[in-house]
Amino acid sequence: MDVLDILADKKVLYAEDEKGIRKHITEVLELFFDKVVAVEDGLEATYEMEVGSYDVLMFDICMPNLDGLEAIKKIRKKDKKIPVVILSAHTEEEYLWKAVELKITKYLVKPYDKQSLIDALKIVALELVDNNLEIQLKNGCIYNPVKKIVCEGSKNIQLTLKESRLLEYFIKRQSQSVTFDDIGEYLWDMEVPTKEAIKSVVKELRKKIGKECIKNVYGIGYMLEF
Repeated sequence: MDVLDILADKKVLYAEDEKGIRKHITEVLELFFDKVVAVEDGLEATYEMEVGSYDVLMFDICMPNLDGLEAIKKIRKKDKKIPVVILSAHTEEEYLWKAVELKITKYLVKPYDKQSLIDALKIVALELVDNNLEIQLKNGCIYNPVKKIVCEGSKNIQLTLKESRLLEYFIKRQSQSVTFDDIGEYLWDMEVPTKEAIKSVVKELRKKIGKECIKNVYGIGYMLEF
């Protein structure tokens, strides 16, 4: 079981101003993530976070217009939980303390090897599921975020990419109302799905995890019940 498979339906935002490094790391990230968006400075990164929805951030520190730490500081005002990996040549105590304050998941010092990056991604993957690889659902089914399957007794039910992405989104917001707009933005990126398209994904997910697990919240959207 490879915990990196947790990232298979996730989106990462990567910020790096050096073109060669950006191209190389983007290619590595594409091996593990469903979608990689690469930008060249902190200002672009904060804009992307305003208009899009991401699961993981990977930032360099020294970038034009807005450095990585300042960009993360802005993002943290709205999203305090998203895992962040810093990739930087800076080892000065000042930068390290700032990273601690911003609750950085991992601080990788350049130059780093591919294995160090992969190890950091494993930590990120486990953080995304709160280190829980067997998530108990309301009806006794167990969800495996690595294999993206729901186990019902001896039966294993495979989820599609959209279904697993939606279920994990619900799990992170357990017992909270999730709006149609929230789901649309998270699953469809820049597209604007119809309410019927969202209902269709929810319907298919319900078939696989049990209708009683996802409650309708009248006029708002849905809630995953545990």
